[in-house]
Amino acid sequence: MKLSVIIPVYNEKNTILEILRRVQATGLPDEILIVDDCSTDGTRELLKHVDGQQGVRVLLHEKNQGKGAAVRTGLKAAQGDVLLIQDADLEYDPRDYPALLAPIQEGKADIVYGSRFLGAPRRVTMFWHMVANKLLTLATNILYDTILSDMETGYKVFRREVLEGLTLRACRFDFEPEFTAKVLKRKHRIFEVPISFNPRDYTEGKKIKLKDAFEAIWALLKYRFVD
Repeated sequence: MKLSVIIPVYNEKNTILEILRRVQATGLPDEILIVDDCSTDGTRELLKHVDGQQGVRVLLHEKNQGKGAAVRTGLKAAQGDVLLIQDADLEYDPRDYPALLAPIQEGKADIVYGSRFLGAPRRVTMFWHMVANKLLTLATNILYDTILSDMETGYKVFRREVLEGLTLRACRFDFEPEFTAKVLKRKHRIFEVPISFNPRDYTEGKKIKLKDAFEAIWALLKYRFVD
């Protein structure tokens, strides 16, 4: 199976080259699509030097649209049989790729979520952020009759066929609940595997805010009843 890794990025000049190095070090991706969401901190200048090298393609947004929009751009351009979303901020470790890919390779899953709450090593920080994640996951489980442990995870891996007939509209961090709601309604087989997690806090550049949690709740409610 051909693997496409999609990296949405916005103002990550301090991490983008390192995450790219780590992704390439796995030796697994057939292509790496970096979607720059109109960075203003010098990220774009760095990306000019890696575009076209070792399977890397850089796609540029001419105005800032949000993470969800960047992911959707990457999904449309990806050519792989399996698609993997990778954040650019070093919170997620590409060394977890083999575990993430295994259920799909073994034919047991259409989609794999990397869960931060299944016992793998993680940095201890940001209690209230964890509470918000767990509440959003609980809401997902109640609304869609499932048993996810981490709906908001950034590590989502899936077969290309999952996108067939799937209309995604999210532009910001509401991509996670929209995607989850729609694939659950379509009864795709979802596996979770434990992943390591090294979260950064707001002093280190974390971007998600409290208002994004309310947008996620609204998305979960909305997509329970509409497509």
